[in-house]
Amino acid sequence: MSRDGETVTRRRAGVGGGGGRAAPDLPRGVVALFAVACGTAVATVYFSQPLLVAIGRDLAMSPALVGGIVTLTHIGYGIGLFLLVPLGDMVDRRRLVVAQLLLLVGALAVVAIAPTAAVLLAGMAATGLLAVVTQTLVAFAASLAPPAGRGRVVGLVTSGVVVGILLARTVSGLLADLAGWRSVYLASAALTALLALVLHRVVPRPRGVPPVDLRYGQLLRSTIALFARERLLRLRALFGLLVFASFSTLWSGVALPLSEPPHLLSHSAIGALGLIGAVGALAATAAGRLADRGLAGPTTGVALALLTASWLPLAFTRDSLWALAAGVVLLDLAVQAVHVTNQTVIYALRPDAGSRLIGGYMIFYAIGSATGAITATSLHAAFGWGAVCAAGAAFGFLGLVLWVVTRQDAPAPVRPDSPRA
Repeated sequence: MSRDGETVTRRRAGVGGGGGRAAPDLPRGVVALFAVACGTAVATVYFSQPLLVAIGRDLAMSPALVGGIVTLTHIGYGIGLFLLVPLGDMVDRRRLVVAQLLLLVGALAVVAIAPTAAVLLAGMAATGLLAVVTQTLVAFAASLAPPAGRGRVVGLVTSGVVVGILLARTVSGLLADLAGWRSVYLASAALTALLALVLHRVVPRPRGVPPVDLRYGQLLRSTIALFARERLLRLRALFGLLVFASFSTLWSGVALPLSEPPHLLSHSAIGALGLIGAVGALAATAAGRLADRGLAGPTTGVALALLTASWLPLAFTRDSLWALAAGVVLLDLAVQAVHVTNQTVIYALRPDAGSRLIGGYMIFYAIGSATGAITATSLHAAFGWGAVCAAGAAFGFLGLVLWVVTRQDAPAPVRPDSPRA
């Protein structure tokens, strides 16, 4: 067993997985379906970013209201992480996923046909709230996976999330150019409805740990109690906050130097950077396999070091687009490696509380993303791109220091008789 105490053995991870019997492998097609559904759902949070000017002009919205589109969507997402994702531990996840996807279809339709700014903003908030079905899907996939291959499955599903986040802006910009901004949400609603139908027919029923016998209020309180009880969860949540702060610092700020001399890139060209960043999805599966082999600790340390180092080529963005591309690939590989390792490790802590663990962890992801966005725009306005790069590297370096300090004092491994919440 590794000295960092995070080895996920077949015996331990098998707790709650069907009485210790080996679970059959999930078919590749089902795992791919989960990945596509995750990417489609999370993309709805980011579709609006290239469309703000067109939406504002169409609905005669003031600049302040236009800015509220992105804000309300992310607020809705944050609320959904706490209020909706934990339901996966309480009810049938298969039915919950289908219900949330169908409700998301309704929210997307409201946005697509919104006649006024008020209706649009309500639809955007509802879209953010229901897009957290992404995290319900991650926890569901983890619960269906065989314990010894759980990291691999989480990695594959998370790769869909990565691609969805990075390509959302590119796809929405292209569709808007072809058929207007409303077509983006109509197409998304149609695809989401199709995925809900396919998931209902194809995905197996949940197995292993039965739903917890808690009232809704008790369920939410137990999410907070898990953070108080599980030191490894708190540590991994901090890693998540720091890596996504660094991630958001790049993607929230990189358009600023690229739209200025000497590059003067168009919005479409800047959005195409997501195609380069999607290479990070390759790290997701590899990191999951390493976690399955008990190498979660070393994988995290190497990834955090890589994350910090990625900001060196990114600092030369104004001079070389090749340096930018290299930095983007390194940063996204590192972020996804830490993210997948985090989810694999914390799910193994308490399979009976998988949805609460994933939902609570993702709240820190949201905080980190917001922190990075604010940091990037503020520092660029005051001090320029160099300060943005220094801040992004600092987030990675803080994570690396935290890993070095805590790896010799790691939490004890989860016990087979770990009590349920």
